[in-house]
Amino acid sequence: MKNLLKSLSILSLIISCKTIAQVDPSKFNNPIIKDQYTGDPAALVYKDKVYLYAGHDEAPNDFNFYKMNEWVVYSSSDMKKWESYPVPLKVTDFKWAKSDAWASQVIERNGKFYWFVTVEHGTIPGKAIGVAVSDSPIGPFKDALGKALITNDMTKYTDISWDDIDPTVYIDTDGQAYLFWGNTACHYAKLKENMTEIDGEIHHIKLPNYTEAPWIHKHKDWYYLSYAYEFPEKIAYAMSKSIKGPWEFKGILNELAGNSNTNHQSIIDFKGQSYFIYHNGASIPHGGSFRRSVCVDKLFYNKDGTMKRVVMTSEGITE
Repeated sequence: MKNLLKSLSILSLIISCKTIAQVDPSKFNNPIIKDQYTGDPAALVYKDKVYLYAGHDEAPNDFNFYKMNEWVVYSSSDMKKWESYPVPLKVTDFKWAKSDAWASQVIERNGKFYWFVTVEHGTIPGKAIGVAVSDSPIGPFKDALGKALITNDMTKYTDISWDDIDPTVYIDTDGQAYLFWGNTACHYAKLKENMTEIDGEIHHIKLPNYTEAPWIHKHKDWYYLSYAYEFPEKIAYAMSKSIKGPWEFKGILNELAGNSNTNHQSIIDFKGQSYFIYHNGASIPHGGSFRRSVCVDKLFYNKDGTMKRVVMTSEGITE
């Protein structure tokens, strides 16, 4: 019996080794951006491509905070191969800003591309939201206003200096554009058709354990407001039949992203498939909370419209 058990153990070990040997790291598509560290992904579907916009994490290995001076753009026709372009936008393109190329989003309207970005304001204390514009999704972009669209003194729901961050923009079916943003407090306001002015008052949405990173999307008859939940961050979401709410909390969508305190998502539909785009800090050798990498996995809906939990994979999109 002992000899039989020993033989079975050796056989099991041989089979395991063969199985391990068959794993091909080249088949691992996550992270999708491997030439530099990138965080806070936002995707735009335009014509037959997906354009991916992200902040460039430039922090050296011994620097444990964000060092971000520019935003980058990539595109893909199949969600597997990504093409890079020259840097289309930097903090220095906003003369009134002084630092921090934080989370952003690009949206197209009437043939122009509007890039809503987070920066540190040069004269008004705190974070601010600016808008850049281009005739092309890959830029170059230029400051559309010459000043900030949102400054820290415009919102009073919290006393922190970084509550006006993480803009997300959505144009509803009636043509009305909305801007959502905020850290610890979720704000939203209408935008005028020129996309560079707030139209009316700023509203506030109460969401359970809201931290930051709002993202608005629509699927069939439902609006979805996903956001970073607690800290370290998971992604949770709420649903509504109207972009103005009321919003019903539906729970966790995405668990903690590997080796990163933050979790920032973008949700799109492309060629009949839904995708969840996010960042983690798992890239070897020096990935972490301040050297993040963008990943993509498929997203699926239940029959009642709720979203299934996103399964984060190393393989990513393979077909």
